[in-house]
Amino acid sequence: MGTPAPLGLQGAYTRGHRSTYDELRTRLLDVAGRLLDSSGPESLTVRRIAAEAGCSAQVIYTMFGSNEGLAEALYLEGFERFRRRLEAVPDRRDPLEHLTALGPAYRDAALSEPGYYSLMFERAIPGFVPSERARTLARAALNIVDRVIADCISAGYLVPTQPRRIADAVWAAAQGALSLERAGHLADGRTYETITTAAIRSFMTDPECSTAP
Repeated sequence: MGTPAPLGLQGAYTRGHRSTYDELRTRLLDVAGRLLDSSGPESLTVRRIAAEAGCSAQVIYTMFGSNEGLAEALYLEGFERFRRRLEAVPDRRDPLEHLTALGPAYRDAALSEPGYYSLMFERAIPGFVPSERARTLARAALNIVDRVIADCISAGYLVPTQPRRIADAVWAAAQGALSLERAGHLADGRTYETITTAAIRSFMTDPECSTAP
């Protein structure tokens, strides 16, 4: 009977294996994301993604299980990218300034990666419906907005209520303006700024207080 490998070596092997898996998964999602942006949802076939990524179709089925599993992974990846954009907004001493600064970052995230946006919010892949778990994780990716709103409530800027109630109202306002802008009905982001500012102001304890960054 052989001598067991030291735990350190076993751990290193496991980490190395996991690292390779994560790198391949990231590459496949990047390829699929680029195809979604450049060629639309009809390009998201397992065969094409495999060819672009330089792997077998079986690898994709092993990692994601099905086309539905791949679509859900892309859906979650889109929200993760939004999360990183919002988390990258520099913190402000004043929470109201921080909240106001999150608005342009959200718009930039939406407009810079339209393929992901269309998958996340516009049912770009026919027949794909995110699972309840995916929807919960997607909303959690925007928790930074809830946290900053909670800070605004603590500072007395916003009325005492559940932070998510305010966050969802601002989110709905942002999505409405973005949908019109993406459809070509709005020339620029001025209406988006007006609508999101109005949504925040509707919850302010002093509506005359400026929400300008």
